Amino acid sequence: MTGDTALKTPQEKLPVTVVGAGLMGHGIAQVFAAAGHATTLTDIHADTLRAAPRQIARNLEQMAVAPDEVLAKLRLEASLARAVAHAGLVIEAAAERIELKQQLFADIAAAAPGTAILASNTSVIPITQIGRDLDPAARARLVGTHWWNPPHLIPLVEVVRTAFTTDAVFEHTLALLRAAGKQPVKVLKDVPGFIGNRLQHALWREALSLVHQGVCDAGTIDQVVKRGFGLRMSVLGPMENADLVGLELIRSVHQLLFPDLDGSAAPSPLLTELLDQGRPGMRAGQGLLDWTPEQADAVRDRLARHLIALQAGASPDA
Repeated sequence: MTGDTALKTPQEKLPVTVVGAGLMGHGIAQVFAAAGHATTLTDIHADTLRAAPRQIARNLEQMAVAPDEVLAKLRLEASLARAVAHAGLVIEAAAERIELKQQLFADIAAAAPGTAILASNTSVIPITQIGRDLDPAARARLVGTHWWNPPHLIPLVEVVRTAFTTDAVFEHTLALLRAAGKQPVKVLKDVPGFIGNRLQHALWREALSLVHQGVCDAGTIDQVVKRGFGLRMSVLGPMENADLVGLELIRSVHQLLFPDLDGSAAPSPLLTELLDQGRPGMRAGQGLLDWTPEQADAVRDRLARHLIALQAGASPDA
């Protein structure tokens, strides 16, 4: 970053703008507003933008936090140019379409201060591709900040460095997220899916393959994960577990298992079959499993209560 940096100390409360007020954006804005930053939220869809304060208030009430002080730090702005005009940090949280993100960052770079950190919340698109057509000065200020849903409750943020990102932008982004109460990790090479989604989707590939082969049904997959190895994963990561059991055993298992694992380079045929049957997922009431509205609401509530309890340092309800 040239000239004065947007963040001089981790404690500095710089103006933050979040572009996109939908599933992820309103939660990201909530985090920064709760941390004391003057936060602007913008969206091209007026209804989505108007709904954001109500969604944030519901989130905060669920967390037993009074919403008024947080919402006082939040400003809604329909104009992208006005929303980013004084920002020190701009986070894009728009739909996962590369052409849309490229155009957004071209518009943001033209309207935001020349010292502003530019960040994308994409979950899979390489940041380098998003910033491909930006001028060198703007590319140097571009970084990935991949948040996890729900962003106000999941502590992890993957901070993705490109070959063009300056040391100052990378380190300031990490410091800013830490000061806002998140737990950022460094992604040192810009690869599709970064770290978490590569791990998550590798698991999904094998899970879908097992169901498609008739080894088990979808519900059994969830039981094996939730009642088996998933119980230890929040306290014992895969690398720790490999060292715990011993690398010689791990190598022996891999020699036997890897040749039989699914190595498909294309999405599972099961997904196409289900989509063709009109089973796109929970919102439609049918996906890999069948869902009533009450069951869907119960799952969302259980997840939120679990994450809130973990944040509070308590033992979550079963």
